Amino acid sequence: MALTHWGFIYVADGCDPARDITVNDTGTCRTVLVGVSRPDQAPPVAARLAADGAQLIELCGAFGPTWTARVIEELDGRVPVGTVTYGPEATNALHALFA
Repeated sequence: MALTHWGFIYVADGCDPARDITVNDTGTCRTVLVGVSRPDQAPPVAARLAADGAQLIELCGAFGPTWTARVIEELDGRVPVGTVTYGPEATNALHALFA
């Protein structure tokens, strides 16, 4: 089976998951990006993405292990969940962005 539909959930101030949705459809793969303003908004967004046909869901690095686990729990194995991570070489740049 080929990957034809996946979702990415990111955190950014002021995002509303009912409004901040971007779809990129190449004709062979559909990518849906959804912005949330708080990590607690991610589990129901992930459930909605899965119900809409997403075969996998990725989370931005802002979720961390606690909210990633809650998304995984919400999906109950229906689709795989992955996360973005940063290596130690990115530490200083990340601190500068979020300080």
